Amino acid sequence: MALQIFLLALGFVLLIKGSDWLVGGASALARKFNISDLSIGLTIVAFGTSAPELVVNTFAAFQGHHDIVLGNVIGSNIFNIYVILGIAGIITPLVIQSSTVSKEIPFSFLAIIIMYILGNDFFTSSAGIISRLDGFILLILFCLFLYYVYKQLRVNVNVQDKEHINLSSLKIIILIISGLAGLIAGGRLIVVNAVQIAQAIGVSEKVIALTIVAAGTSLPELATSVVAALKKNNDIAVGNIIGSNIFNIFLILGASSVIKPVGYDKIFNIDLYFLSVGTIVLFIAMFTGNRKKLDRWEAVVFLLLYCGYLFYMLAH
Repeated sequence: MALQIFLLALGFVLLIKGSDWLVGGASALARKFNISDLSIGLTIVAFGTSAPELVVNTFAAFQGHHDIVLGNVIGSNIFNIYVILGIAGIITPLVIQSSTVSKEIPFSFLAIIIMYILGNDFFTSSAGIISRLDGFILLILFCLFLYYVYKQLRVNVNVQDKEHINLSSLKIIILIISGLAGLIAGGRLIVVNAVQIAQAIGVSEKVIALTIVAAGTSLPELATSVVAALKKNNDIAVGNIIGSNIFNIFLILGASSVIKPVGYDKIFNIDLYFLSVGTIVLFIAMFTGNRKKLDRWEAVVFLLLYCGYLFYMLAH
């Protein structure tokens, strides 16, 4: 057991460092082309910080661990909304752009609804399965989201951080390759050892995935948004979270189910309801107190709601 815990922790370290290198290299590459902070947050940073979920889910899908696939996606999105935005909002009240309020937050809510429909098979005969066809549907929607962001590139041109713009092309390539290597090695360690720990202590893979694995793979989002909040860069702090939640459902779940159809246990509906509540509350928060701003008291509410969710998980 001690060895599995050590290897699990090592996997998280590799994921975090790999994600950090990948984001650094990709952001430096993007800034050479004067891409805005919000667009970088919604795409490159969101993809880089979602890469741990992608790698973990790829291994889990190949090995048929469906509860880890679903639990990691849903649990990571819950952690992003309630914990990461909560912590970032306590550090500094988060001013949120109009386009995020009117388009990106509703788009992330749409992703939840589509996942719910596909998982519960309202329009298909594949009972309890997110099929390869469903996966392709999710990937198509992901492409539509990328097209939307591409259109935003011509609207939001506001590059604030020049920190990485002078990196040489060789350094950028080394960062990206090293990041991918760390992600792959870390993802493999996490899946194998999380399953072994769950079996050893008699806890379901669902609970392990929704809590430990989800929190671990969300650490890059946490680090990115906290640093962005400390630097008062609200676009990166918020865009990273909303973008990651969209990526997790459309790209990561889509890719996972294309690799191998994912069995959907309807017990995950409860967790999707909780995720939906968080997204709706975030949207409502834009119209309470200071408009288009997540105030500190609202951030505290998010953290308290997550504590209640953890209590519910442990009680059941």
